[in-house]
Amino acid sequence: MAKTKTAFVCNDCGADYRKWQGQCSACSAWNTITEVRLGSDAGGVRSARFDGYAGGTGTKKKVVTLSEVALEEMPRFTSGSAELDRVLGGGLVPGSAVLIGGHPGAGKSTLLLQTMCHLAAGMPALYITGEESLQQVAMRASRLGLKADQLQMLSETSVEAICDLANELRPKVIVIDSIQVMHVADVQSAPGSVSQVRESAAFLTRFAKQTGTVLFLVGHVTKDGSLAGPKVLEHMIDCSLQLEGSSDSRFRTLRSHKNRFGAVNELGVFAMLENGLKEVKNPSSIFLSRGSEPSPGSVVMVVWEGTRPLLVELQALVDESHLSNPRRVAVGLEQNRLAMLLAVLNRHGGLMTGDQDVFVNVVGGVKVLETSADLALLLAVVSSFRNMALSQELMVFGEVGLSGEIRPVPNGQERIREASKHGFKRAIVPISNVPREKVPGMEVVGVKTLSEALDAI
Repeated sequence: MAKTKTAFVCNDCGADYRKWQGQCSACSAWNTITEVRLGSDAGGVRSARFDGYAGGTGTKKKVVTLSEVALEEMPRFTSGSAELDRVLGGGLVPGSAVLIGGHPGAGKSTLLLQTMCHLAAGMPALYITGEESLQQVAMRASRLGLKADQLQMLSETSVEAICDLANELRPKVIVIDSIQVMHVADVQSAPGSVSQVRESAAFLTRFAKQTGTVLFLVGHVTKDGSLAGPKVLEHMIDCSLQLEGSSDSRFRTLRSHKNRFGAVNELGVFAMLENGLKEVKNPSSIFLSRGSEPSPGSVVMVVWEGTRPLLVELQALVDESHLSNPRRVAVGLEQNRLAMLLAVLNRHGGLMTGDQDVFVNVVGGVKVLETSADLALLLAVVSSFRNMALSQELMVFGEVGLSGEIRPVPNGQERIREASKHGFKRAIVPISNVPREKVPGMEVVGVKTLSEALDAI
């Protein structure tokens, strides 16, 4: 009987160690190293070969210089959803591995089932379900009204069996739902463990690369929203997408966190309806559902998501605090940046909020990851503190420095034009972002400092 080999693997970064230790030397995380059992066959997964396709592992490779590489445009084909194609960088790339994560009920399986039913009408497509039965998937397709007579289905959790079948069927697109329930025979640990998830993803990704198959992997998330399993899983794949949305909202946002074929932080917006996820053509319209009467603390800003501008409403509420430590709450924004901007407002704007509770919120559940919302946040705080409503035709963006200067942001002219399309008549922007040619119907006010911005309102 062969001796069982063990290794100690970090759950966060995937680093291997000969013995257990409290802290990972690679990523400096504590208590993340667990013991895993290795298979007796040293070849195991690494010796797999997929014959019958071009670009297999049997051919001998030669070294070339970088200048000799042909600069041909990467072939793509559409998934049938314009928003999904946008997040992926323009469509599906043959041989790519895409990981889609999200909370339970976010709509991961629904989105992929809709996509696969559309693709199956024009090419071979294989949907692998490891969590649900085939009857459950068929019931969902019937409920959504999908045409599923061309989609090939399989209920299986063995990675070797899946690749053997795919080697015969030659599908162009494969969906694995989900990677946490898959297992490799050579790894003795239970499905969902660090070693199983890592080896299963490596096996499937290598199959996709060697056969030119588009691979979709569905991933679970932990309670803090991060993908479950080893961090090395995100390094193996080409695209990492996150489907987000609260249970009390019918809108879902698909955000790209990693993309080797397109822009990072690209955003796609879907609406969850009775017949499935429907793409939202104009996302700005759903985030600008404001009341007919202007209210203090409300201002519209333009953020840049991937390759397009997005208009969202930012709200602020400033109220007298009865606590020794006034609260600073930010939803959709970074809380540390809120505290820093309030200090800038005190020093360079003459408005002291040290005895006030300050709450800020980005309407619609959008998470703003850039600094262009600084000026809009401060003007919303001033509007709420003074109980002075700003004009509903006003749009604001700009980065605020620690010395009170207003710094320019990328794609300023495109943001102004987008606001003009939605009927905004006035804009307060950094002076470096003022367009040279006048925008029809739009008064653009360029400001250099925070005091100038406060004078402009």
